[in-house]
Amino acid sequence: MSKNVVVYSSNTCIYCKEAKDYLKSLGVEYTEKNVSTDMAARKELIKKGFMGVPVIMVDDEVIQGFDKDKIDELLK
Repeated sequence: MSKNVVVYSSNTCIYCKEAKDYLKSLGVEYTEKNVSTDMAARKELIKKGFMGVPVIMVDDEVIQGFDKDKIDELLK
């Protein structure tokens, strides 16, 4: 069963790049929402109560920051 994965990221965020590289290495498809270039994504993220990136959504679960263990757990 495939999960719906969304990564909120920015152009200058090193952890965002690491998180995206990690998801790619697992073969996980994700939608990227770049808050540096996409104002709608930025507003969406703030509305969810977050000010920093990366924020990774796996279905309805939220991971703030790049947390490999949590990503692995939610992708099982």
